Amino acid sequence: MNTRFFAMTNKINIYKHFLLLISVFFSFAAFSQEENKSETAKPKKFDAGELIIGHITDSHEWHVAGHIVLPLPVILYSSDKGLTMFSSSHLEEGEAYNGFKLIKNHIVAVNAEGTTDEAATAKLWDISITKNVASMFVSILLMLWMFTSTAKAYKNNPGKAPKGMQSLLEPLIIFVRDDIAKSAIGEKKYKKYLPFLLTVFFFIWINNLMGLVPFLPGGANLTGNIAVGMTLAIIVFLITIVTANWNYWRHIIAMPGVPIGVLVILTPIEIFGMFLKPMVLMIRLFANMLAGHIIALSFFCLIFIFAEMNTGLGYGVAVFSVAFTIFMGMLELLVAFLQAYVFTLLAAMYFGSAIEEHHHEEAHH
Repeated sequence: MNTRFFAMTNKINIYKHFLLLISVFFSFAAFSQEENKSETAKPKKFDAGELIIGHITDSHEWHVAGHIVLPLPVILYSSDKGLTMFSSSHLEEGEAYNGFKLIKNHIVAVNAEGTTDEAATAKLWDISITKNVASMFVSILLMLWMFTSTAKAYKNNPGKAPKGMQSLLEPLIIFVRDDIAKSAIGEKKYKKYLPFLLTVFFFIWINNLMGLVPFLPGGANLTGNIAVGMTLAIIVFLITIVTANWNYWRHIIAMPGVPIGVLVILTPIEIFGMFLKPMVLMIRLFANMLAGHIIALSFFCLIFIFAEMNTGLGYGVAVFSVAFTIFMGMLELLVAFLQAYVFTLLAAMYFGSAIEEHHHEEAHH
């Protein structure tokens, strides 16, 4: 089953990369034709790059619809001013407020003339509640509600058939337990890793789905943010090295039966591989979720790019663009689950390899 899932994931990745190349090609062609117009032509109003970057990157406000945005708390700390808090609604792009200015979604300190103060900016710590942070809080609260209500249902109705939220979560929990934790770690030691594996699976899956919703409380590209993937990968790495047994370290530092001359080459490779595994987790989740958002938005933007060239051409491209946007949306529903599954499975495999016993020890026991 694991092999089939990996094969399916690799095929989907190939399709996504192919679609990404197509979307980039058409966007480049549209931009090239627009640039070849005469100097008297009207300037292009629609900026596809700005729209895409605005969606996939973090920001200090949450877009609701049209020009309606939800301002978020700005929390700044510096050794000079101490703690400063205010609403992001005060920070219009390029306008200073209370000694600070927002430039390309980054807050910088400014002097009396309104220019950037490099020295003060270097001392500035931005711990604001950004769109991604707010989305993460929403997903955490959603997970707490889901699991507490399910646990309460099991407690109040022991031995009865599951219903409601309980019937939704039970197959997924059993799936993670049997097809991921038990198969990768083993029947004897999987239980101590299961809470983390369940948490990371549902965290990634729920946030992947929320990222596909174009309105509140969705719309944030949380799992497509490399900092989130890096944090999850670091947690997996720390759990792996903390719970690893002597057999794991012996095979990394000095593999049994290998000559010393070969170990000089092999040991650095094994140590590098130990750090490479969490990097694979980080990049796989980040790249796949980011690529999906870029592809869908690129095809959607083609409508407006070609419409500025010719209204009829825009309507013609709209049929093609909407069809592919819907297709990518349906594909991303599958990818949302697959990426949660793959991340959890790889983490479980790393845990399993870290606690695997030597064959002689297993025979002795």
